[in-house]
This record gives sequence, structure tokens and C-alpha cells, in this order.
Amino acid sequence: MTVHDIIENPEKFYIDGAWTAPSGTAQITVLNSATEEVFEVVAEAQEADVNRAVEAARRAFDRGPWPRMSHEERADYLRRLADELDKRAERHARIWTTESGVLHSIAAARMGSIAATYRYYADLAATYPFQERHPSASGGELALLVREPVGVVGAIVPWNGTPGLITSKVAPALLAGCTVIVKASPEAPGSAYILAEAAHAAGLPEGVVNILTADREVSEKLVAHPGVDKIAFTGSTVAGMKIGAICGGRIARQTLELGGKSPALILDDYDVETAARTITEKATFLTGQVCASLTRILVSRSRHDDLVEALSSNFATVNVGDPFESACQMGPLAMSRQRDRVEGYIAKGKDEGAVLATGGGRPAHLNRGYFVEPTVFGNVENSFTIAREEIFGPVLSVIPVDGEREMIDVANDTNFGLNASVFTNDFDKAYSVAREIRSGTVGQNSYRAELGLAFGGFKQSGLGREGGTEGLHPYLETKVVVLDGMPSNAGRIAG
Repeated sequence: MTVHDIIENPEKFYIDGAWTAPSGTAQITVLNSATEEVFEVVAEAQEADVNRAVEAARRAFDRGPWPRMSHEERADYLRRLADELDKRAERHARIWTTESGVLHSIAAARMGSIAATYRYYADLAATYPFQERHPSASGGELALLVREPVGVVGAIVPWNGTPGLITSKVAPALLAGCTVIVKASPEAPGSAYILAEAAHAAGLPEGVVNILTADREVSEKLVAHPGVDKIAFTGSTVAGMKIGAICGGRIARQTLELGGKSPALILDDYDVETAARTITEKATFLTGQVCASLTRILVSRSRHDDLVEALSSNFATVNVGDPFESACQMGPLAMSRQRDRVEGYIAKGKDEGAVLATGGGRPAHLNRGYFVEPTVFGNVENSFTIAREEIFGPVLSVIPVDGEREMIDVANDTNFGLNASVFTNDFDKAYSVAREIRSGTVGQNSYRAELGLAFGGFKQSGLGREGGTEGLHPYLETKVVVLDGMPSNAGRIAG
């Protein structure tokens, strides 16, 4: 299999409606996370390539047809794009698995949601109130509250859940009337190339969707570019702080979906064995490389040892191996650098006095690939590094607490606020505790994430939301137009 069997034009970028040769000769080599063999070699963008992409997107927005179409016309393109993505779903799933280590069974099952998201936003064209009529308080006959596209969007995505993270930015941006530059991760560029192929086949106008792959230094040129009106970023909090500072310096719009250190609160009425099975199943998804993963497990001190034992028993039976094998329950980490990071945190946990209950090493039966054992630490204090910092791997910290009030306080004692879960059989208790937790999502009795409703975090977990109508808002600017009469050419007006 050659790289051309994986993506169509790896040596080029997609700019201004065409596959375009890069300005330089630099390339990025992507390795298969399970075998450490070369999987893809793609072009690496330089500043000149970023400038070309921004110029194309800027021209398409300022003078092209895209933002001047009706929402219904753009919706037709989104549906065509969804159809083209469906045609590429099998190849797309294979790419995601190979780049990141996600189980292929899960990747294949998730592909339908990618096209479905574009169709969801296409359907909003007929229902969302892009224009609302209001009475005028300033002497006009009426005031129109108009929601218009924010402009040129730079969408910067990480290497873990790339298919969905690209979609959650591009789909609402396109419906709004924005033009987009997708900056792919150098560790996982394949999904961006699939999008470019689909956009080209769907006939999107020139410059509406542009893709390139670049490392951090060149990516910052995109963030700082005066021709980019908004940055939509998913990634680490450290990188988000840098992006936020750059955007703030020029008052550019931004949404930031950042890190997490999410708590699972095991209340005393909930069965420890059931909680352990549920947490294990969710913690191994994408080898723990999930920002919203429940990695801080809070439990009453009297039940701490029982929970650690239950989690350890479940983690010890997880089948780690080739993510393309049907019997596999957890694949590799995405890259060598990530495995080094996870192993560094495991060492730190032991050094600081946490008790390693299971895991902590590399699977003995796997001599290649970026594999690590699912790991459980007990007797973790909330001040320990492994309880404070995002590890981005299958490492759980079980933290004993004294009573429900302390459990809630410890859950909130973090710089993050992305996700949480309350394990209890009492619906009223689940709701009351959820309302006290400072987190963008709180579920009951499992990891939950309503990606079609709204996803994002409090505190250092980010700014803004993705998904649903809440995910459309960041791609719109609000304008008030005061008129002396109703226009005949305004289109659909709510109210």
C-alpha cells in the first residue's frame, strides 16, 4: 500500500479549490502507532503556504459567492459534502485508527456521525433564526437582529479525535457563511485530506475550504494573520493560552476547547463493582487520549480499597493490542512522544507517594508500537501531580475523601472544568450534586458527552462551545439594522 492509496494528494495542499504544490520541500512523516512503520508522508506548510491559504479564503469571503448565498443554498452544499464523506468512510476510519490508535471497530462506527453532523447543520438552515424582527426603540419602523458570518476561520485541530473535531468546526462555519482554513496536526493529517477530497468532489466554490499541515511555529502564523477573523482551536491548555494571547492582541474571535482533569464522584449508595466496570470501559477509549476522560475517581475513604481493587481487576483484564483486531479492547498511544509523557507521569505518581495498584509499564507481549498498560493509582492526594495535570493516557487516580461535601470540593479543586460524572442511584441527588460541580458537562453513572447539544468547559478547559446550535453561535456576528419599512429582499425573518 502506498500513501496515495491512503490519501489522494499527500505531496500537495488544498488551496483555492485546487491541489497546490507547496512552497518548499519540507515533509512530515507519520508513523503507524501500532507498528512504528511509516504510514503517510505529507507536505509540510511554510509561512508562504499559510499566506496563500488565507488570501484564498479571504478572497472567497470578501468577493466570492459563498457568504452571499442563502443559508438554504449553502445547506445543499453541506449535504453534498456529507454524501462525499460517506463514500470515504471506510478509508477515513482506517486512517484514524492507524494515526491515533483508536479501535477500528469504534472508528468505523463513528464515521456515520461525521456526515450526520453536516446534515444536522444543513437542516438548521430552515429553522435557525438568522434574522429576527423586533420593535424599534430609536424611531424606526422596525429593528432587525441579523446574524452574519464572522468571516475567515482558522480551524486548528489536534491528533486524537481528528474526524469529529474538524467536523464540529467546519460544519457550522460553512452554514454560517464563513470560509475556512483547516490546519491539520502533523501527527494526524489524514482527516483533513479526506475533507479536502470530499469538498472538491462536492463542488464547493474556490477558497471556501482550504487545508494544510504545519507544525507549531508555522501554525502561529495562521493565528496571528490579520486576514483571519476567528480561530477555532482544540488542544492543550498550554497551547490554548498562547493562542488566546495572540488572538487577544488583535481582538480576533476565538473558541478554545482545551484540557480536562475530569472527576467521577462515586457516592456511597452506588455499587463499587458496577462503577469500576463502567469507568474501565470508558477509560480505555482512544487509550485515554480524550480531554474529557474521567481520570480522577473520588470515593469515600471507607470504600477506597474496594474501588481500587475493583478497578485494578477490571484494568488487568483489558486486552491491549492491534486496534484492527476484533478482540482488542485498547490500542496504542498515538506516538512515541505521547508514550514518554504518560510514562513520565506514572513515574511521578510513584515518586510522590501514590500506590501503583495495577499497570504502570509496557505490555510484555508487544515489542513494537506505542503501547502502555492501563494503570490505576490508589491513595492519591488531590495535590499530587497525577491528580492536577492532564496525562492524556489510560491512567486513573483514586482519591479518598471524607464525606460528600469534601467530594464536591475536591471535584472542583482543579484548574479544569470540562467533564464530570456523579455515580448514584438517586436522580435527585445526581441533579443537586451536578449543579454544584463547575464543569461544562456532568453525567450520571457514566462518561457522558452530548456532542450534538453543546460541548466545552469552565475555567482553563476553554472558551465557547461546540455542537448543536450553541456550536453555531461562535461563527456568527450579531448586527442590528434599523429600518423605516420592511424590505422585500430580506429573506426569511423570524418574529
